[in-house]
Amino acid sequence: MQNTDNRLNTTWWALRVLFGFVPIAAGLDKFFNLLTNWEMYLNPLAIKAIPVSPATFMHIVGVIEIIAGVVVLSKLTRIGAYVVTLWLIAIALNLLTMGKFLDVAVRDLGLAVAAFSLAQLTAVREESTSRVRTGNAQPSLARS
Repeated sequence: MQNTDNRLNTTWWALRVLFGFVPIAAGLDKFFNLLTNWEMYLNPLAIKAIPVSPATFMHIVGVIEIIAGVVVLSKLTRIGAYVVTLWLIAIALNLLTMGKFLDVAVRDLGLAVAAFSLAQLTAVREESTSRVRTGNAQPSLARS
């Protein structure tokens, strides 16, 4: 049982670091465009609908991504992971409705499943920690 606990804990940390730091890095890059020109991923229909320039919109997106990453790394990991899940699904839907970058859309849907898994693992971890505090069970995923 000890090995299972350690593997689950390692998996939780790996996902937490991934979905903490990657959104922060991508969010910061919305201001610098070092990784890519982010505006090319913006659906032309969205460009017509938003009341700001594409660059300004991507800056707003960047701020949201940075906040989501910080929340994942905070004590609100579960909430942050659900936000990242929904965010990735929204990005994939944007790309699918464009009919372009379908490989990125599929990748983001896969990442959304992984972010959802982090949220679920965090819920189990929180329940386990709660049970340990009340003396009702042995810790399973509660170790840091």
